[in-house]
Amino acid sequence: MKFIIIGKNIEVTEGLREAVENKLGKLERYFTSDTEIHVTLSVQKGRQKIEVTIPVKGDIIRSEQESNDMYVSIDLVEEVIERQLRKYKNKLIARHQEGGNFKHEFYEGDEASEDDNEIKIVRTKRFGFKPMYPEDACVQMELLGHDFYVFCNAETDEVNVVYRRKNGSFGLIEPELCQEMPHYCGIFFPFDTIPSAFSRQSPPDNRNLPPQAQPVRSFLL
Repeated sequence: MKFIIIGKNIEVTEGLREAVENKLGKLERYFTSDTEIHVTLSVQKGRQKIEVTIPVKGDIIRSEQESNDMYVSIDLVEEVIERQLRKYKNKLIARHQEGGNFKHEFYEGDEASEDDNEIKIVRTKRFGFKPMYPEDACVQMELLGHDFYVFCNAETDEVNVVYRRKNGSFGLIEPELCQEMPHYCGIFFPFDTIPSAFSRQSPPDNRNLPPQAQPVRSFLL
């Protein structure tokens, strides 16, 4: 596997690099040698966080963990990714068949999938919305008391999502067309599967939000 490791507000020492490669190297039994593992180590307000993203054909496997110790965070993130692979093994096999980034042993292995419960959409909600600016969408989200809000961006005429981040600021998700796939990839929200809590009303035209309420742009992977 190919490791791409970067640090934010932290120096990626040889010890940290070795810990990442040794711990996440356990995933080698699942992935082919040309699979890339993108790792970001960061420190913010004393919290040591690791973000791991593994692009595979048609999907993205991702996890992030944080603690007071970066080495603990590294241990935790590997365990979470292994659980994800075990839990959704059957679905991954059905989606990818053989080939791609997974080893043949992953498909043929005796390790049982933990995916006992079929994913079911139990409710569908259709709603109309007017174009608005991201800042207005943040206001509407706050008025509704939700953690995310789907809207039509008046600047781009595209469907976007604003959401509340863990640190209290806001994020903006924009669609990005993947070269390998003829549709928007990543996590997105079709019009007819929006949670029922969303309102049809558009927010007041108020874009004078405090600095912490300004959306932080983040693109779908």
